[in-house]
Amino acid sequence: MLVHNWREVLKRAWSVRLMALSLLLIILEPVYSFVAATWVSRNIYIQLAMSVATGLLAVAAIIARIFVQQKISGDLNGKPPAEG
Repeated sequence: MLVHNWREVLKRAWSVRLMALSLLLIILEPVYSFVAATWVSRNIYIQLAMSVATGLLAVAAIIARIFVQQKISGDLNGKPPAEG
């Protein structure tokens, strides 16, 4: 079941933003590998950095998901969904 303000959550939630950045890095990693293999020598450190950054962004998104964001949650802060 979706929350009543799901559009607002998609626009403002840090967990969504961090997961979008993680997705961008996931997409860029094979693109970089293809370009590096075609035109320049591969650099294992860049691939490693992209993998680490992707993992860190995913962990940060999980952490951001458990914190209350006043602008999004509004009156539901500290109350069960049934009371909101």
